[in-house]
Amino acid sequence: MTESFDVSWQLDGITMSGTVTRPDGVGEFPAVVLVAGSGPTDRDWCSPLLPGDNGSARLLAEALAGAGIASMRYDKRASGPHVRENLDQLFGRISMQSHLDELVAAVEVLVGLDFVDRARIIGLGNSEGTLHILHYATSAQAQPFAGIVLAAPPGRPIQDVLMTQLERQAAQLPNGSEMMSKVREAARRYAQGRPMDPDPALPESVRQVLASFEAPANLPLARELWVESAVDSLPEVRIPVLVMIGGKDIQIEMQADGEPLQAAAVGMPKTSFAFPPLANHVFKEELRSLEEISAAPGTGYNEPGTRLDPESVQTILAWIAETPG
Repeated sequence: MTESFDVSWQLDGITMSGTVTRPDGVGEFPAVVLVAGSGPTDRDWCSPLLPGDNGSARLLAEALAGAGIASMRYDKRASGPHVRENLDQLFGRISMQSHLDELVAAVEVLVGLDFVDRARIIGLGNSEGTLHILHYATSAQAQPFAGIVLAAPPGRPIQDVLMTQLERQAAQLPNGSEMMSKVREAARRYAQGRPMDPDPALPESVRQVLASFEAPANLPLARELWVESAVDSLPEVRIPVLVMIGGKDIQIEMQADGEPLQAAAVGMPKTSFAFPPLANHVFKEELRSLEEISAAPGTGYNEPGTRLDPESVQTILAWIAETPG
């Protein structure tokens, strides 16, 4: 049996909310704080931009509790049900530091629960969330992590990840080469600190993606993300690290991202890597081919009936069991 309940706290005058899931019985239990990926992704790792509400974080919290591990997952202030009312207060203030502040506050709430073992707090982030986990682990915090799990961390700057994704889409279009030339011109201007000013001839969907990096509400986070990767912080980590990249992930790739991360981890005996072959970006089991997934990006993430990749879950549980406090 497991139990879940909601918690809330204040950060800079804004109410933050999360869900705690705990095993049955008397603690103290090791605990995991789950950090969502980019944009409006909520505490369950669902997004209004993608179909379904069967989020990986909720399923992972249940799997952790079944193994005797408590967890907290939380809505960033720019996600979840209160995002509209929060954005006015956050306008122009969303940054790597503001995300770190949210994570610090969430951990403080988690370690304040009487059934949690303060010495065995694990940070687990997905995609962009891995960067926030790394920032926490490499800064002086009152509550240090015992270890961290980086699930689909970018081993390249986000600009390179984005270009790869757009190139994959462009390859399916008759004028794809011309489109990518215009995209690179816009990206080059942005890297120089100028407006992207994307060509009006670009598809609306592509212009929207590029525009998201210039939205005033999201600055300075977007410019920080543009040039950052997990490679920047990973060598500074001194606690155990598990890096995971799924074989069916079309956003973060085993070679393009995994190889730079492995190179950065040379000389780090506490860092291990896992590449579960059937896991997608949110570590759901994916039986389609990469070509089929690329033709329908975002599907298979949160739809009813999707399930966590069993190998990924077992890898995480085994790693936590072996990680001392």
